[in-house]
Amino acid sequence: MRPAVLRALIMLAGVLAAVGAFIACTQKPGLAPAVAPPAAKPIGTVIQIVPPLGLPPVPIPADNPPTAETVALGRRLYYDTALSVDNTISCASCHDPKFGFSDGQQFSDGVRGQKGNRNSPTIFNAAYFTTQFWDGRAPSLEKQAEGPMQNPVEMAHTLAGAELRLMADPSYKAEFKTAFGADVITYEMVEKCIASFERTVLSGNSPFDRYMYGGDKKALSASAKRGLEVFRNPKKGDCAVCHTMDEKYALFTDNKFHNLGVGVKLNINGETELTDLGRFNITNVASDKGAFKTPSLRNITLTAPYMHDGSHKNLKEVIDFYVGGGNSNPYRDKEIHPLDFLTGQELADLQEFLKSLTGEIPPNLGPPMTQQTLDLGLLRGPHWLHGEDNSR
Repeated sequence: MRPAVLRALIMLAGVLAAVGAFIACTQKPGLAPAVAPPAAKPIGTVIQIVPPLGLPPVPIPADNPPTAETVALGRRLYYDTALSVDNTISCASCHDPKFGFSDGQQFSDGVRGQKGNRNSPTIFNAAYFTTQFWDGRAPSLEKQAEGPMQNPVEMAHTLAGAELRLMADPSYKAEFKTAFGADVITYEMVEKCIASFERTVLSGNSPFDRYMYGGDKKALSASAKRGLEVFRNPKKGDCAVCHTMDEKYALFTDNKFHNLGVGVKLNINGETELTDLGRFNITNVASDKGAFKTPSLRNITLTAPYMHDGSHKNLKEVIDFYVGGGNSNPYRDKEIHPLDFLTGQELADLQEFLKSLTGEIPPNLGPPMTQQTLDLGLLRGPHWLHGEDNSR
């Protein structure tokens, strides 16, 4: 054998030995090499999520069919402050049923009293969004559940830290075992449970739905009927161009991103400046500067304040903003134009129509009856929102 070949083989053997030694050193004594985490496929009783009047079938990912076990577990996790690093913040802290699954504040409170910089959107009908967050950075409800957990201003935890905390709770271990058939809890399981619960947070069968899709022509007042025409008439409000309606259902969102000029300010040179670049931070496409996802208008009366920055306190302020054509800036959406030609009566009718979009709330969306909720007093409050009698 040639000396050069021999030297190469000796060097290869040394490298392989070093790698083997490294692997051996990283294993704890007496333990087998690390294995892949258990599969996070629900194994329980698959349930059907039946949408209310006015909403289409709920999109369900193939790898996360809703089961009675994962929905119940997701509901528990949604209200559990243990997911935050200091046990102070839960999903419900920012998306509370008492406020239409938002929180009634301009910016939400995170751990250690920190404030975010965007308004908390409602969870109602989030199952129909093709992307999540105002800027669409998460592709699914499952991936959305990872964001707040790791955000240093919100829950400030780690996925691994949350896994360890849940594994230390025997009741969680038992519930995850029933739901997934695994002895180890992974965060993929956590996010699938939370997402499955959130897919049940649906609201429809509003006066508008009963009028438009249920054939009840008395469900809307005369003013709301006129407001509907202002809303969808291209020569009037033309609101439906972004807050879409279909023949058999209405999501009231096009699932797209638009720049309305919200948050625009003048800099020291008198030029318009965007305070939040929105979708641009995700796509790096210039036309996405200052663009944010179109929110659904369902239950809009429950979820003030409005816009991505919570800058509009009530519906009148929102309507007045559109009457003025938004705020001018180089990236303002071409569909935005002044509506100052609408009469006072038309504007009042439009507001009455928006009120008619408040729908029914399904039961079993509030905090589950656990010792934690009893200790924290979470069962007190206006539980008409979720149709439960938790006073017993």
